[in-house]
Amino acid sequence: MRMNYPQINMLLHIAMQILLVTLSLLKSSAAFVLVTANSTDLNVDPNGYVMYCPCMGRFGNQADHFLGAFGFAKAIDRTLILPPWIEYPPWPGRGSNQIPFDTYFKIEPLKEYHRVITMEKFMKTFSETIWPIGNRIGFCYSFSRAKEECMMKDGNPFGPFWDNFKIDFDSYEQYGPMSYDSQRAGIKESWDSKFPPSQYPVLAFSGAPGSFPVSSQNRKLHKYLKWSTSIDKQAREFIKDNLPEGPFVGIHLRHGSDWKKACDHVNEGNTGNHMFASPQCLGYKNEHGKLTYNICFPPVEDILRRTKKAVKKTKAKGVFVATDDNPLLSELSKSLKSLKVKVVQRTPKEPHVDLAILAKSDLYICNCVSSFSSFATREREVSGKPTWFWGFDEQKLKEEL
Repeated sequence: MRMNYPQINMLLHIAMQILLVTLSLLKSSAAFVLVTANSTDLNVDPNGYVMYCPCMGRFGNQADHFLGAFGFAKAIDRTLILPPWIEYPPWPGRGSNQIPFDTYFKIEPLKEYHRVITMEKFMKTFSETIWPIGNRIGFCYSFSRAKEECMMKDGNPFGPFWDNFKIDFDSYEQYGPMSYDSQRAGIKESWDSKFPPSQYPVLAFSGAPGSFPVSSQNRKLHKYLKWSTSIDKQAREFIKDNLPEGPFVGIHLRHGSDWKKACDHVNEGNTGNHMFASPQCLGYKNEHGKLTYNICFPPVEDILRRTKKAVKKTKAKGVFVATDDNPLLSELSKSLKSLKVKVVQRTPKEPHVDLAILAKSDLYICNCVSSFSSFATREREVSGKPTWFWGFDEQKLKEEL
């Protein structure tokens, strides 16, 4: 069949278009290979993701929950979405603030244990593709009695947390009686069976899939939490500029009015039972003793006595005080006068920098019940540094161990 000139011209045009499309696809494919080879953060995890609201308590509690969620994500082999830290303004009725995770901690060390991505990066990169509006499912242990849904956004900080990322939930799933215990055998198989990643790419929990206080098995995960460059630099500079050269003792005091009210419960029949972070000195099964009021709210005499003992033991040249109330600077200075020790506090106070300084001390004395205290305790555990507790016989513990 003989073709005329217009027909030949049309065929050439079609062939050219096909060639251009092919070249475009090859170029896109090469670009995709280049991106995925250099940035794993841009890869979609086929195993899915774990997302949660750190909506219980302040920093100390949230840190305990983070370690549990970290262990859980590893156990079911899903990428953990790192939520912002929730902070509250000092005045009531002003909601809550969300501070990006990497403001306080480095991301790369966490990846040595398991896959992670910040919530900000996840929402920007993947939310419209693998977790689009219309398919956002909220997970809770059990539904509210009023209706079959999770109370994902009721109250503060729940509402402000999800609203910060413009997240609304389209439906809900109840996961109870399943467990987030990362030590339980077959945990991955049970979660994958009920909530396969292909159907549920994101497990978005109403609260953290982790226990409080942190379980004994997950305490060791603290070694992957490394302070951000900014926090670590501030801590080192304070030590260099404000403490004498040589060993120093770090102490954390909890004796504000709110803390006293909490400790009053120990006198109301809670003696012997655990409270907040008390397993860190008493043991998870009270194998090292029972909770007492003096452990929770130590008298000033005990604070002065133990601090002096710690200074003598370490031949310290300085004492750093972190506290929620009165730092007892004059009392400590008077008690330690003969030892020629400098007693300092950091002002204005920044809790995270205080924790970083406490973790660097040669000997740390803290409140066994406080989850804030326990953060520095865990950091010291993984680096082999000693810790004492107010109102607790550390010598007896040493002999038992």
